[in-house]
Amino acid sequence: MGFLCAKLAELDKRIRVGAVSYLNTRPLLFGLRRSGLMNRIDLMEEYPSKVAAMLLNDEIDVGLVPVAIIPHLKEAHIITDYCIGAVGEVASVALFSEVPIEQVTTVLLDYQSRTSVNLAKVLLKEYWKLSPVLENAKEDFRSSIRGTTAGIVIGDRALEQRKISAYSYDLAAAWKAHTGLPFVFAAWVANKPLGEDFEDAFNRANGYGVSHLSEVVAENPYPVYDLMTYYTQNISYRLDEEKRKGLALFLEKLGNIVA
Repeated sequence: MGFLCAKLAELDKRIRVGAVSYLNTRPLLFGLRRSGLMNRIDLMEEYPSKVAAMLLNDEIDVGLVPVAIIPHLKEAHIITDYCIGAVGEVASVALFSEVPIEQVTTVLLDYQSRTSVNLAKVLLKEYWKLSPVLENAKEDFRSSIRGTTAGIVIGDRALEQRKISAYSYDLAAAWKAHTGLPFVFAAWVANKPLGEDFEDAFNRANGYGVSHLSEVVAENPYPVYDLMTYYTQNISYRLDEEKRKGLALFLEKLGNIVA
């Protein structure tokens, strides 16, 4: 009887999934919510670094996490062929300032993403060859982007900041110019094996969402930026071989950056 109860409890165990609550994840979540997986998972949405911390602390089993967390996990399994990536300008991850980047003396680092912050550090050192003072930012730091103080802003807030700041330096475009490779900001990473059947269904759910972008756009009216442009020209969802090369190079470079 005890064995049967244990087996039933195992079957009933829901997989804890963490996802980023940004516009760029809506296509992936669109597919997930229309799959048969919703009765098998508990879905939580947070900002990137929070989801990363949850995965690191085993509060979730899989998360759409900033890729910079991968070296910090005891186990890391990328479980889908989809990601939040870019082959050129991503639009929603940039260094913003009132002056040209050469005049910037301080850069405020967005608290919401470890990957974007580390990407900025790599690019400032290797690509722009600048060494401004770097400061970890708190909430509502965008009002401090003025004079020679710049800021790394990510996500939906970056799409808004494009309309405010005089200068915008897209980090994905800079990475492509620097390395010739696309960039991966976030991927679905599990901290334990989740089973072939689940991973296959999860992957297909992602694919469904990416193939129904018109419906995703219709569900998410957003006057600040054209979402169809964002989903088709800025964000590149397929985790192909070139993106995997870009990801491997970035993780290699992280070893040379003091976070």
